[in-house]
Amino acid sequence: MAGNEQLIADIMGAQERLQQVFGYDRSDPLFSSHLTLSQFKILMLLSRNGNVSGGELARLLGVGLAALSGMVDRLVQQDLVVRSEDLHDRRVRRIGLSRKGAELIGSIFNAGEAKMRTLLSHLSDEELDLVARASLLLAKAAEESSSGEA
Repeated sequence: MAGNEQLIADIMGAQERLQQVFGYDRSDPLFSSHLTLSQFKILMLLSRNGNVSGGELARLLGVGLAALSGMVDRLVQQDLVVRSEDLHDRRVRRIGLSRKGAELIGSIFNAGEAKMRTLLSHLSDEELDLVARASLLLAKAAEESSSGEA
């Protein structure tokens, strides 16, 4: 088992080095957006969960409806989220990403993609195959891990 622990440590070390190389590219759209941490959390939750009711979003964020209302108001003013009536219950307001909000969160998630493509283009076919297989294994393990937590 000690061999596995060393391999895991090596992988984690390499991952940290990659994060340092890509850190600036990945953080640039986030820092230039001028979002507060709470606003960023709302956009991430909406990106993951789609349109949700105000109550559901407040629960996911861990805040009260009154606090959420002000945060959402500011995001609506920035044209990052939209409010709409629930089709089944007119008393419920649904909150979702606007096109501008979806583009912003997409740019944050995908920042550094060009640098990663350039980096990958320097690898041989065999090395790319190895990275692809390892990436698929990690994605599968992450999906299995997250479905087991639900």
